[in-house]
Amino acid sequence: MILTVTPNPSLDRTYGIPALERGAVLRAGTDRVDPGGKGVNVSRAVAAAGRPTTAVLPLGGAEGELLSRLLDGLGVEPVEVPLAGSTRVNVSLVEPDGTLTKVNAAGPELGPAESEALLATVGRYAPRADWTACCGSLPRGPADDWYAELANRIHHTGGRIAVDTSGPAFLAALHGRPDVVKPNLDELAEATGRTAADLATLGAVVEAARELRVAGAGTVLASLGADGQLLVEEDGVHWGTAPVETVRSDVGAGDASLAGFLLAGGRGPDALAAALAHGAAAVQLPGSAMPRPADLRPAAVTVTDDPPRNHPLG
Repeated sequence: MILTVTPNPSLDRTYGIPALERGAVLRAGTDRVDPGGKGVNVSRAVAAAGRPTTAVLPLGGAEGELLSRLLDGLGVEPVEVPLAGSTRVNVSLVEPDGTLTKVNAAGPELGPAESEALLATVGRYAPRADWTACCGSLPRGPADDWYAELANRIHHTGGRIAVDTSGPAFLAALHGRPDVVKPNLDELAEATGRTAADLATLGAVVEAARELRVAGAGTVLASLGADGQLLVEEDGVHWGTAPVETVRSDVGAGDASLAGFLLAGGRGPDALAAALAHGAAAVQLPGSAMPRPADLRPAAVTVTDDPPRNHPLG
């Protein structure tokens, strides 16, 4: 079972529009509402794979009630931590060529009691899980080291934790020695004091990922965009790619990838191949839809052990 934690979940409303024109009245051709947030997306991907998953998340207001009902309808067990504020609503505008314009709301502020209640709730459910995936930005209120505190508590129960976040919260989370972290190139560069231009080869990414391991990460699963994903762990370095025919939406693709990685054990080239298959399938689906087993093309995935360090990216 995969347990997910989303400190700042959302309702994601997506409108399909002919073209984005500032100052104009735009008429949507399509309109859908999905439960959102990176951890929520991981749970949705796990449920789409037919596997059990529980999502712990702070919810408030009518928006929170709707999010909970939507998750339940998708086969995800929602565990609610009540909030005084209302769950945020994010809006996405998608054009026919796949161009996405997204407006993310800040979300409610979590008070000290709500923040502690969220930690305590995760602590009660973590012993039942094979993995706990903690994903997304922190809401207003909790300190940057909130993920580190959560990692310490999960490790105290003997559990394993994967963290996918960014900025100061990512750096602080390393002090909790998470078992897996999943940065993209920009997040990896920022966390290691580099620029994106510094990570122009596979070798440069490997060295940056190794710095994260020295800082506390057990395994680094780095997303390289069109160049696939790089896995740097204690047992070695693996690089993989997966073909994508048409990109319809990249919303939630990284979260689907993390779900695939954890479902396949969270370690080694087979888990990397599963991550690539899930991510490639997700970008070819509309909105934030998560791939089902029939959408995956595992035979098309290529994984290389000890890849060429001088291979250029981009």
